[in-house]
Amino acid sequence: MHAISQCFQKSKSCGFRSRAQSSVLRLLTGVALGLAVSQVSLQAADEKTPDPKQAALTAEAAGSDFDLQGEYSGTLNTGGESLRLGVQVIALGSGRFKAVGYPGGLPGDGWGGEKRIEVEGELKDGAVHFASDEGGGILRNGQLEIVGEQGVKLGELKKVIRKSPTLGKKPPEGAVVLFDGTTAEHFKGGRLTDESYLREGVTSNETFGDFTLHMEFMLSFMPHARGQGRSNSGAYMQGRYEVQILDSFGLTGEHNECGGIYELHKPAVNMCFPPLSWQTYDVDFQAARYDDAGKKVTDATVTVRHNGEVIHQNVKLPRGTRAAPVKEGPEPGPLYIQNHGNPLWFRNIWVVPQTKAAE
Repeated sequence: MHAISQCFQKSKSCGFRSRAQSSVLRLLTGVALGLAVSQVSLQAADEKTPDPKQAALTAEAAGSDFDLQGEYSGTLNTGGESLRLGVQVIALGSGRFKAVGYPGGLPGDGWGGEKRIEVEGELKDGAVHFASDEGGGILRNGQLEIVGEQGVKLGELKKVIRKSPTLGKKPPEGAVVLFDGTTAEHFKGGRLTDESYLREGVTSNETFGDFTLHMEFMLSFMPHARGQGRSNSGAYMQGRYEVQILDSFGLTGEHNECGGIYELHKPAVNMCFPPLSWQTYDVDFQAARYDDAGKKVTDATVTVRHNGEVIHQNVKLPRGTRAAPVKEGPEPGPLYIQNHGNPLWFRNIWVVPQTKAAE
């Protein structure tokens, strides 16, 4: 509750004006208080949840909770003023959900990186209900209706399905096409799905020094899993430096979450889309430099765009990822896509080798 209060005190940065603050603050505070009691029972229910490793790779297999999970965006009106609000609704399994609110808009689309607002709710009669004495919200039929005091409707947030601006990007001239949906022969351990996608747990036959990489991936839907057990994989540059792949939809964005440089750098913004959405990584990688004696003189650097947004800008990689399959060294290395025990799909993977800079 303290975090919510701080957000509204900083009305300018969060996008609120003075007359709108009081009503919306009471609404969100009331919702959180109304849910505080239910969270105790939700934690107890966690002990009875189905197998957390249960994963779905299609909407048909995912069930009804998947239809409610997703991103919502719209404008609230109160006191004659308006506020743009983005909400990410995360499925927690067995009809339980968490909603994360972003004043100003969704991450990468208006949110300024300030405080987030988190509440939980449950599915009843085909809708997710958030209720309190001060107001609440109802999520159903692709929209989230927000209601204030005395049942006054503050606005509706519509479900939005965002797509990366680089989705489906074609390889330029000179690119090494590692996977185009026709064969997995360019990877050691390569396996095709029935849908002609690439499975996790593969290593490219070709190795690279400096390069630009484009790859597309789809996270599986694992609502009962938590943390590192939720659709986990990773893309290792040269087999040495991991850009984490994980269902981190709605989370804060840490070094071990989607887009993080594992153990080294967290992403500037968490751009993870909901599971079963196709997502993109576009990576510019410069290899570490070594002298004639084999001593490293310059760290590797990387720029990463996740779903079109820069999440790492020319950051240094002082060491390889722990448990990486290839140790740091002057030799070129492969693209390694980790198998962490969870199913994922990959497609449209290509690399443009770059001329190494002069030593």
